[in-house]
Amino acid sequence: MTTPDQDQDAVRGTGSGAGGAPEAVLVAGRVSGAFAADGVARFLGVPYARAPFGPRRFRAPEPVEPWEGVRKATEFGPTAPKRPYAPPLDALLPDPAVEGDECLNVNVWAPWGPEGPEGSEGPEGPTAGKEGGTGAGPVQGVCGRPVMVWIHGGSLLHGSNAVPVYDGTAFARDGVVLVSVNYRLGVEGFGFFPDAPANLGLRDQIAALAWVRENIAAFGGDPGRVTVFGESAGAISIAALLASPLARGLFRRAVVQSGAPMALPPERARRTTEAIAKRLGVPATAEAFAAVDRELLLTAQTEVTAKGSPLTGSGHSFQIVVDGEVLPRDPAEALTATGVPGGNEVRGRAKAEAEAGTGTGAGAGTGVEAEVGSGAGRSPKGVLGEAAGNGPGDSLPYVAAGSGSSRASEPGVDSAGVDLLLGTTTEEYRLWFVPSGLVERLSPLMLRLALWKTRVPSRTARVYRANRPQARPGEVLGALATDKLLRVPLNRMADARLRAGAAGRTFVYEFGWPSPVLGLGACHALELGFVFDTLDTPEAEALTGPGAPRELAAAVHAAWVAFASDGDPGWRTWDEERPVMVFGPERPSVVSAPREDERRSWEE
Repeated sequence: MTTPDQDQDAVRGTGSGAGGAPEAVLVAGRVSGAFAADGVARFLGVPYARAPFGPRRFRAPEPVEPWEGVRKATEFGPTAPKRPYAPPLDALLPDPAVEGDECLNVNVWAPWGPEGPEGSEGPEGPTAGKEGGTGAGPVQGVCGRPVMVWIHGGSLLHGSNAVPVYDGTAFARDGVVLVSVNYRLGVEGFGFFPDAPANLGLRDQIAALAWVRENIAAFGGDPGRVTVFGESAGAISIAALLASPLARGLFRRAVVQSGAPMALPPERARRTTEAIAKRLGVPATAEAFAAVDRELLLTAQTEVTAKGSPLTGSGHSFQIVVDGEVLPRDPAEALTATGVPGGNEVRGRAKAEAEAGTGTGAGAGTGVEAEVGSGAGRSPKGVLGEAAGNGPGDSLPYVAAGSGSSRASEPGVDSAGVDLLLGTTTEEYRLWFVPSGLVERLSPLMLRLALWKTRVPSRTARVYRANRPQARPGEVLGALATDKLLRVPLNRMADARLRAGAAGRTFVYEFGWPSPVLGLGACHALELGFVFDTLDTPEAEALTGPGAPRELAAAVHAAWVAFASDGDPGWRTWDEERPVMVFGPERPSVVSAPREDERRSWEE
């Protein structure tokens, strides 16, 4: 593994290769991409780790094997083994599959000129004023572009970086280097075995982030300004990354969309794996599962998880596990406890540096300082580089970490020092409750039974009912489930950072534009086409319907670009007044403490 200083010499974009295609020189070799649009290059299916099959099945990711010559990167790489969503969700959430073993791959979109990747030119740089551009360019004086790394959702069973909604052209158009990641899913990525490492899918994500730090300069990106963002299971993954020592120092900012911190203890995590083993008639070991035909394993996995619900938590499902290595502690506890991981440590160091006058630029004022590690987990050459050319508010150290298969122990930016943007849609539940007919079917008696089973306080249920006098029982249950599982935990996370005086800034949003499709309203995953500015794709229209407001997409997308660029999406940080940017049917605006009586009813 190389260090950031070495990366500047070892990896580079090279303009156009044979046939005028954009090329980049990576640590493992040269890749050739294609132009996605005027001034935007894309490189698809670039491997960040070796194929996790054969002798590497159910093993931690291993660094990709170097290659000779130029590797073509113009088509999506293989997706992780999976089955499509079951009806009726399959019509709303298209999930393409690409055959092949090299599923640990990334896609990259980058601003690209005739001579190669375009460097930053500040807020009035090359994207300002372009048709369709937001004008939200990187910070003045930064040599590399801000980088955003997308981790897809899908209940840890579905999804990939080949979904058209996740096309990164608009981000690159607006000055961001966009990376989308594939990782192992289902039992291959989140099975729990006595003879294999846990959280393999999460280890894949960490390996991808380490790849980004090593290689992103070749695409014009700044490895010191990485924002990781994800939705649903991708957001749950990011919460785990915030709590993981293996991911420490690999990103500067994070966006958590419609997913709260959560993980299971080992005794609960193994239940789904054991149920699949029972159905297959084999021991619940990685050795036994590795001998099972891949399609047969997928069939058994699908049958066992068929009745699992990501909203209610019922049935069998795959979850991240507190394994003592990737996750020493439950992320929900780690990120919502008063202490917040690293909060006191970062604050104390910042205060000491301020008093001694030894801070490192603007970052010192926010508790983010350059640090040099002790050597454990360094690259093979054993040299730790220092960030070069970071802009205001971005004085961030590089921390040489492993590829995701070993613990990274150098100090980096704790989660308390990471800028955080988090939020939900207003009616998350409707993606599951409406297509399934549950909104219509649920009777008052069934509602009472559901509230009793899920231990919803009676006072809380009364508040929600009183605020929705015309709502059907299914809608009341859905609103309660949305807040219990998503909005309330994310508010607690923001509150914990505020109480602890976390060095990183915290911003909260809510996406409230209602889709007319099937009466889905502001349902789960609806914001994705707005975030990526891909409303024109048929896959986005499946949820939004035709004619979704482009001005709203421009506003949402611009906020994400601005947050990745300088840590400020355009509204004030979280404080005692609980400001929430609401992207609704009206003009986006900040609302203080929306539906506060409902939120407070969970805390009393």
